[in-house]
Amino acid sequence: MRQLHEPLGAQAGGRSTRVLVVDDDPTVSEVVAGYLDRAGYLVDRADDGPTALVRADAHRPDLVVLDLMLPGMDGLEVCRRLRGQGPVPVIMLTARGDEDDRILGLEVGADDYVTKPFSPRELVLRVESVLRRSRPDAGTRPLGAAGLALDPTARRATKNGAELALTLREFDLLSFFLRHPERAYSREDLMREVWGWDFGDLSTVTVHVRRLRGKVEDDPARPRLIQTVWGVGYRFEPGGE
Repeated sequence: MRQLHEPLGAQAGGRSTRVLVVDDDPTVSEVVAGYLDRAGYLVDRADDGPTALVRADAHRPDLVVLDLMLPGMDGLEVCRRLRGQGPVPVIMLTARGDEDDRILGLEVGADDYVTKPFSPRELVLRVESVLRRSRPDAGTRPLGAAGLALDPTARRATKNGAELALTLREFDLLSFFLRHPERAYSREDLMREVWGWDFGDLSTVTVHVRRLRGKVEDDPARPRLIQTVWGVGYRFEPGGE
């Protein structure tokens, strides 16, 4: 049987792509790790928050699959601390169907979320999608407007020369806006163009726009760059009009 996602299982120089799976349910952890292993990823596992942080410190993962409900330290706090160590893509798992929990995960910087019960094959596809978008694009020229500068190759963004701490999706969203100024896009458009999904929870877009405004706007409560177009979606105005 052909393995899934063969191109993403190894990086340049032969180094395997490392995924840290954090879940206190041994069955879920074992199944997810098994599917990722067969897809060619190098998998580390942890069953609680403190252990996850120790594992991440010992071997920096390329991506973390993180359960929201963990003993001792919940997934939100683990995500915050992981991000404190440096940028790393995070896919959050939650057994809850409540929208507030999903939004909380996105607010602390999760790049994607999957609600239990889920298909392990779908999760592997999500891992592949997030990793693909996190890889530098050597063929994309630097972007800039309104004091903002993005280097897609280095995955680096600045505002008036100061470094911006952007998550993977925030970086991609800002890159899209800079490449398509003065055009209105619906949340469905942004979901398709930035996330690469033809369907999904549109609150994901809303949360990321709000987070991005908090980092690029002089006054996020009165945004001038990323403007709301009522009844449509959002438009990037480099002139801030």
